[in-house]
Amino acid sequence: MQPHPQTKERESVAQETIVAISTPLGRGGIGIVRLSGPHALSIGQGLVLTSAELEHARARLADVLDPDSNQKIDEAVVTYFARPHSYTGEDLVEIAAHGSPVVLELLVRLALRAGARLARPGEFTERAFLAGRIDLTQAEAVRDLIEAHTLYQVRVAAEQMGGALSRRIQPAKQKLVELIALLEAGIDFAEDDVEVTPGEEIVTRIDTITSELQAIARSFEHGRLVHGGLRLAIVGRPNVGKSSLFNRLLERERAIVTAQPGTTRDLVSDRLSLGGIPVELVDTAGLREAKNEAEAIGIRKSREMLADADVVMVILDASVPLRGDERELIASLAGRRALVVRNKSDLNDSADVAPDLPLPSVTTSALTGDGIQALRDALAEFVRNPAGETESGVLTSLRHFEAVSGAIASLSTARDAVGQKIPHEMLLLDLYAALRHLDSLTGETTADDILNQIFSTFCIGK
Repeated sequence: MQPHPQTKERESVAQETIVAISTPLGRGGIGIVRLSGPHALSIGQGLVLTSAELEHARARLADVLDPDSNQKIDEAVVTYFARPHSYTGEDLVEIAAHGSPVVLELLVRLALRAGARLARPGEFTERAFLAGRIDLTQAEAVRDLIEAHTLYQVRVAAEQMGGALSRRIQPAKQKLVELIALLEAGIDFAEDDVEVTPGEEIVTRIDTITSELQAIARSFEHGRLVHGGLRLAIVGRPNVGKSSLFNRLLERERAIVTAQPGTTRDLVSDRLSLGGIPVELVDTAGLREAKNEAEAIGIRKSREMLADADVVMVILDASVPLRGDERELIASLAGRRALVVRNKSDLNDSADVAPDLPLPSVTTSALTGDGIQALRDALAEFVRNPAGETESGVLTSLRHFEAVSGAIASLSTARDAVGQKIPHEMLLLDLYAALRHLDSLTGETTADDILNQIFSTFCIGK
C-alpha cells in the first residue's frame, strides 16, 4: 500500500526547522521567538551571542547583535530543550528578548536566512501531536486555553490539556476493544472448540459501553456553553427599562437611556460572565408598531434576535397591568430558556401585572438596584451544568460530540445485528466503526484533512 500523499508531506515537513514569534503582536516587556526542528539548536546559537553553550532545560543570558555592525542591540534569555523532552518532541529553542517588534522580526529574518522556514498556524502544537507528546483533544485544549475569556474556561481547558477527556473515554474504549478481541477469537478458533460468545453477553457488553458513552455525550450541552458561551436577548415593549437593566448587568453605562420611548433603534451588545460562562448580552429595540422606517428596521432585528438567542429575558413594567401582546410573547417562549423580569418595582406595583406566568420571574428596579442580584442568580441557573458535571472530561466541541454520537450509533447497529442473528464477522464491522469514532478523538485514526482543519485555527507561533 502506497503512503497517503499528505503523510509523505508531513514526514518531509518534520525534517524542516520552523520559526515564529510566539507572543502577541505589538510591543511588550518580553517577546519570544521560537524555533523547532532538527537544526533549531545550530540556528538558535547563530542568532545570539551566549555566555556559555546551550544545555537542555538551562536558561542562558545572551546578546542580540546587529548583523551589519556586529554591535549589541538587545539582551535576551535563551532556553534550549533537547528532543524528545520538549513541547514538540524535537529540538526546541526559545529566545526571550524585549518585546520590540523590530528586534523580534530581525531574529525571525536571520533564522529564515539560516535555513529555517516560517511556521504555519498551530504547527508547533501539531508537531507535538504528531510526536505523541499530546493527543488530539489535548491539542484542541491548547487553542481553547488561548481563546478563553473567563477563569472557568481556563480551568476546563487546563483539565482537557491534562488528558481529562481521553481518560474519561478510555474505559468505554477498552471495553469495546475487549469485546472485539473476544469476537475475533471466537471466529479464529471456532474450529478448535472455543465457545462462541452468546448473544446475551454481547448485548450486555454493548449496553454497558453505550451507557458510558451516553453519559459523556450528555456533557456536551454544558461543554458547548463553556466553549462558545451563549447569547442572551433582552426584549419587551419600549420604555420598560430594557437598556437600564442592560447597563445594570454590565455595571456600566453602555446603552443610552432616556425617558423617551423607542430610544434603542439597533441591537446593542456586550459581554459579561455568568457562572464562568461568557454571555453576549443583547439589548433590543422595543416591540411595538413602528413609528418610522428606522424603528421598523430595529424591531425586525429584535424579532430575529428573539428567534436566535439561547436565552430570552422578557422585561415588563411592574407598575402597569400586563398587556395582551406581552402575554402572547411570554406564551410563545414556553419550552425555551426564558425569564420574565418585572421591572420598575420602585413604582406602585399592580397586583394583576403578571398573574400565572408560565415562565420563572424576577422583580427588579433598574433605578434603585433592587433585585439585580436575584436576577443574576436566576440567569446563572440557565448556564449551570444540568448534569452536575465537573470540568473534567466534558465534550466542548461539535467534533467531539459527533465522534461520540457516531460511536453510539454504530453500537446500536451492532446490537440490532445480534438480535437478527447476523454472523459475528458482520457484527465486527459495526464494532470497528464505533472504535474508529472513538479513535478520532485521540487522533489514532484521524484523517489528515481533519488535522489540517483543527490546527489551521491556531495562532502562528503556537
